[in-house]
Amino acid sequence: MEKKNVVGEHVRQARKAAKPPITQIDLVARLQVLGMQIDQFGLSEIESGRRPVMDFEVIALAKAIKVSVAWLLKEADTSSTSEY
Repeated sequence: MEKKNVVGEHVRQARKAAKPPITQIDLVARLQVLGMQIDQFGLSEIESGRRPVMDFEVIALAKAIKVSVAWLLKEADTSSTSEY
């Protein structure tokens, strides 16, 4: 399966690493307070990489889990040759 976003894995990592850990339901509530219309299924789809993420959603996700947008967008190191 081709991933449709690069932020999902980081969202899950930050959510689970938070003290105390943030549940998907808690994160959905935080996102809704920030004006992002999403439900638990949508968040699960983002975390698994099956749903594309809009730029304004990346900003809301970063605010909700208290990480930087740059960190969310950081691509995993594949240690392979660069395509650029």
